Amino acid sequence: MGLFWRVLIILPLFFAYVNGEYFTYPARHTGKAELAGFKGPDSLATDGGGFFSGPLVVENDATATPSNQGGTTEVTVGKPGDNTLDASVGNDEIKDASMIEAATTFKGSWELFLENGGVSAMHLQLLPKINQALMFDATVWKISKIKLPPPCRHVEGTNEEDCFAHSVLMDIETGKLRPLRLHYDTWCSSGGLDINGRLVSTGGFNNGSDTVRILDLCDTCEWKEYPGALANGRWYATQVTLSDGKFMVFGGRDFPTYEFVPPEGKKNTHQDVVDFNFLVETHDLVENNLYPFVYLSTDGNIFIFANNRSVILNPKTHKIIHEFPVLPNGARNYPASGSACLLPIILKPNEDRRVIPAEILICGGAPHDAFEKADLQRPKVFLPGSCDCARLDFTKRNSKWKILNMPSARLLGDMAVLPTGDVLIVNGAKTGSAGWDDAREPNLNPVLYKFKTDGTGSKFTVLNPSNIARMYHSSFAVLPDAKVLIAGSNTNPGYLDDALFPTEVRVEKFSPPYLDPNLAMFRQEIITEKSDNQLKYGQKFTVQIRGNGVIDQQKLQVTIYSPPFVTHGICMNQRLIQLGILEFNKDVAPNTNNIVLQAPMNGNIAQPGYYMLFVNYNGVPCLRSMWVQILP
Repeated sequence: MGLFWRVLIILPLFFAYVNGEYFTYPARHTGKAELAGFKGPDSLATDGGGFFSGPLVVENDATATPSNQGGTTEVTVGKPGDNTLDASVGNDEIKDASMIEAATTFKGSWELFLENGGVSAMHLQLLPKINQALMFDATVWKISKIKLPPPCRHVEGTNEEDCFAHSVLMDIETGKLRPLRLHYDTWCSSGGLDINGRLVSTGGFNNGSDTVRILDLCDTCEWKEYPGALANGRWYATQVTLSDGKFMVFGGRDFPTYEFVPPEGKKNTHQDVVDFNFLVETHDLVENNLYPFVYLSTDGNIFIFANNRSVILNPKTHKIIHEFPVLPNGARNYPASGSACLLPIILKPNEDRRVIPAEILICGGAPHDAFEKADLQRPKVFLPGSCDCARLDFTKRNSKWKILNMPSARLLGDMAVLPTGDVLIVNGAKTGSAGWDDAREPNLNPVLYKFKTDGTGSKFTVLNPSNIARMYHSSFAVLPDAKVLIAGSNTNPGYLDDALFPTEVRVEKFSPPYLDPNLAMFRQEIITEKSDNQLKYGQKFTVQIRGNGVIDQQKLQVTIYSPPFVTHGICMNQRLIQLGILEFNKDVAPNTNNIVLQAPMNGNIAQPGYYMLFVNYNGVPCLRSMWVQILP
């Protein structure tokens, strides 16, 4: 059966699109994003036709505003100390009357950052210190939109040469690209940053499935590749960072197992592989448990969600110690492809709690048979995606899912945890499934999920739409200036410009509502040369900020953010932690203040490595974050 499904996935590579009128974008103009519009329902009758539920629709409450125009702004101030908590629903329902934040009607703005990013960003990772975004897809198609410098790559097992790059480093300020050479296929791989900020990538397709790759941080660094380092092939697997900075990698097609990633240059044997029956039990006819959602819990255990079930695994004893209730209403993992994130971990000053709450948020997905209907059935049927958002505190063994309704259905989406702790739900489609040409109805409108509320209004806000459809294989990165980089989208087995949804190489930046120009007065500047950038667990450290006017400590929030490895709607190791403020020393220099903070207590709360430190004032992030390193 495993061989059957592998052949089934590979067959589309040889499939020729026939008998269809394809949707195409208007002529592209450098520096200007254009509106995507369908020719009509008949244009969707590709590859045997299919049912279509309507044209592109922009939500009524998300009318676009000019890109640099602010909204109506006010500062909302509650009564300090009047907080209530409904213990039955978790931290998100804190009716926080002490919340003091600038409110705005601004729905965000989009800018086209780069017309040609070189590759379609199936995978995306922001790298620390050098402020470069690493984007890569796969070598299997032997084509991209950027050439390699000589020599070309020899294609293993053939007499062919591949002269295209499949991996690039992009300067997030200038857009300058540097192509990187890959020999082992990274298609649908996994990854994470190590303690020193290097990317450690695992798995992929074919000759890359058992490969470990490392990319260091320098202007001339190239990939170092170690084929055969993993004992099992890891295609559509998930990598998680442990409290000591080591990695585990879970699952992958045909391998319901996990293993620890070996040190650089070493190889695992089959004795290093642990069978994981949970991945057997959660396997539907069409999988729906690939790219499981995996997060390190604040108690050192591992939370794993696959399909519609979730467990806590002890990584030392290899025993499942708890299973949570089933999440209803469909499947959430590939190819149903919902998205997930770890919600902010909130620390108190002089933190001494034995267990720090940690919650997962899972949004969207599709019915269990969505892939079967869209990919295997003729004519294709594109089932509606899920409108659910569900959250669970997995540090509590009696937790139950709390389910909310999003403003619209979404699959193939992404979830970016913003510096303030709110979540940007972006990219994706409203119907269908993951797979080649298996989804319809791009969901162009991002949605902002409010992590905390004052007890009034909706937790969701529909934001201004993009003009570019971001479907299967889209990605994101939260940037140091608090914008969000948006890239990728490829529903085609190769690079196609005339398909229903063309292979997308344009790169955008989105400015969330907190970047309303009318709120610029609240943006602080971190004085990096006067701030501590190497942290030790539990110890005090100081961050210096400069801004206009008198600063009220009650309006300050300091967070650290671990940039994730993003692919297929999964953001591996994304983690935002709000730090406890111990002291606030005003006026150490004109318009300058010192914030004394406590670093997280241990690696279960914050794994060792690099984080972006943000200072938010009135709910508005600082001008630019500072990279800090938590030492082991």
